[in-house]
Amino acid sequence: MRVNERIRVPEVRVIDENGENLGVLATDKAIAIAKERKLDLVEVAPQASPPVCKIVDFGKYYYQQEKRERKQQHRSKLKEIKFTIKIGEHDFQTKLNRVREFLSDGDMVRVSIFFRGREIIHASKGHELLRRVEEEVKDIARVEGQPMAKGKILQMMVVPSQQT
Repeated sequence: MRVNERIRVPEVRVIDENGENLGVLATDKAIAIAKERKLDLVEVAPQASPPVCKIVDFGKYYYQQEKRERKQQHRSKLKEIKFTIKIGEHDFQTKLNRVREFLSDGDMVRVSIFFRGREIIHASKGHELLRRVEEEVKDIARVEGQPMAKGKILQMMVVPSQQT
């Protein structure tokens, strides 16, 4: 991000602090206008021809940029839905709807089957449940890798299919 004297092009398109276009100006004239208003000239679109610069308070602008980036980083891209092998039909449909909702938002979903107590001897029921989930969401997603067993948990990763 270039500010004030770091802008090295001969002329720039200038947008003032109110969002009004001041037109294409010589860089030194644009910097003079910014300093006259006790603000900074910040290059916001260097790839444009001529580059676009904005007259803003750089500290405030930088803070807003950082805040926007932090907000984007907080969005989790991996969701998890937990099932047990004794799940009822209505509960299964409710959880399946949540899986479909997450996938339509573009998130990856980890589907986990938890075995409690001696249920682990019925691992085949867990695999059937995962196959059923896979079958139900195959129109909007695909399974990544094979289902994996980790102790008393059986998991598979479902990712949205790229149809856009």
